[in-house]
This record gives sequence, C-alpha cells and structure tokens, in this order.
Amino acid sequence: MAYIKTKQETQLILEGGKILGKILAELGKMAQPGVSAFTIDQKAEELIKAAGGRPAFKGYKNHRHDPPFPSTICACINEELVHGIATKEKVLKEGDIFTIDIGMEYPVYAKASPGKKGYFTDTALTVPVGKIPEKVQKLLADTQKSLSLAIKACKVKNTVADIGKAVEDYISPKGYGIVRDLVGHGVGHAVHEDPRVPNYYSPENKKWVLEEGVVIAIEPMITLGTHEIMTANDGWSISTVDNSLCAHFEHTIIITKKGPVIATLRPGEKKL
Repeated sequence: MAYIKTKQETQLILEGGKILGKILAELGKMAQPGVSAFTIDQKAEELIKAAGGRPAFKGYKNHRHDPPFPSTICACINEELVHGIATKEKVLKEGDIFTIDIGMEYPVYAKASPGKKGYFTDTALTVPVGKIPEKVQKLLADTQKSLSLAIKACKVKNTVADIGKAVEDYISPKGYGIVRDLVGHGVGHAVHEDPRVPNYYSPENKKWVLEEGVVIAIEPMITLGTHEIMTANDGWSISTVDNSLCAHFEHTIIITKKGPVIATLRPGEKKL
C-alpha cells in the first residue's frame, strides 16, 4: 500500500523532520511585537533551502485552476486558523498568538536525477507574542497536550479512530471547539496523503489500522469558541466564524513496532 513507507523512506523522513523541527523552533523565536509575517516567511525559505530542502507549501494548489499558495509558511494570527498568507502588512503585536505551519520536501535532488523526489514532513505550533491572558495560555497548553495524547495513541494495531478519540476525550470536557472541517493526514510521498486523521472520534476510521511504516501528520486545531470556520476572500486564509482565538499544533509521526516516533521533534521538546 502506498501509504506504508519503507525503512529507507522513513529514514529520509526522519532526517528531513529533524531539520524542519529545528527550523520551526528558530522561526517561533522570531515571533515578537513589530515583526511581520513576511520577515519570518523569508527566513523560513532561506533556512529550508540552505538545508537542502524545498518549501512544500509555496506554489501548492488545492485544485488545478486555483491560484498557487504564495508563502513558504502558513502564517496565522489570533482568529486565523490555517493557510494564512505571510504578508508584509501582517505585523505581530503584543498579546497576539501566532501560528506557524511549515512543510518541506527533503532532499531536493539535482536536475541530473529527473523524476526523483524527496520526502515530505509537516509541522506547526502556536506561540504567544509577548504576554497573553491566562485563558489563552491554557488554550495553547491544552491544544499541545491533546497532540501529545494523540501521538501516544499511535501504536501498531490501533486505528485512526483511536487518534481522534484521544483528542476529543481530552478537549471536549474543557468546553473548547474542535475544528471538524480540517483534519490531519498521511504524509511522506506527497504533502497530503491518505488517511485523513480527524481530531474527533469517527467510527468509520476504524478501517484505517496503524501499521509499521505508516507516516501521518496529526494536527489538533482547537478554538475558544465555535468549531465552525470560513475562508477569506483571498481564497486561502481560514478563520473561526465567531472570531474566537484558535491554536494549532502539528507533528509528523512515524509508526514503528516500538511505538510512535516524532519526526519533527523540536530541540528541547520532550520525547514521549
């Protein structure tokens, strides 16, 4: 099956993921008052190329006739959830929360190797810009915790349904909104692959059994209000309908017999 990766493929995913984790950590530190999303985006592209990779999102199209995505990162502030364009006008200010979602193809092969492609990893985090209210700090902490619990569910013979259940069981009692129209996904040969990985329990996902070599991107998207979302006029940026704040954390995970391996672990971030 195409979504099962070989040991050689998972090794390259691990290599690329480690690089991408370091890049995201560096970008997160740049999220300070007065800094534009464009500045962070330029740094992201510079770091990816210097590492021998290629930005996975820049030029991406949902459909053949859609305009290509113009940024290296998805840059979202406050009520923006995903797919925000990193513009010069999008300037961070004290009290904001800023989400950076980043993907990379690695390695980029020389033109002398036509048709040979690298492997994709995908990761995201939401960071505070200066001081933020306690309830917003808790939103970020709880979203990150739900990702950790979802990763722990990534055991051989468990299913994608178990992953969604882990997120929902932790988040729902706290009264947050769980975005349902956007989900995690398989990753590796392409930016988006099967299976879809929802952040809520769905019995139909019991058919997706986790096997050694499965690689998925898990990405809880949690709000302080409604789970409902809307797309901006730019055709890309997605925000909450009620303008409530939202957090988004993501890792690329490799399923192994010894347990889940976080390919995109950031320096200093705890392993499971």
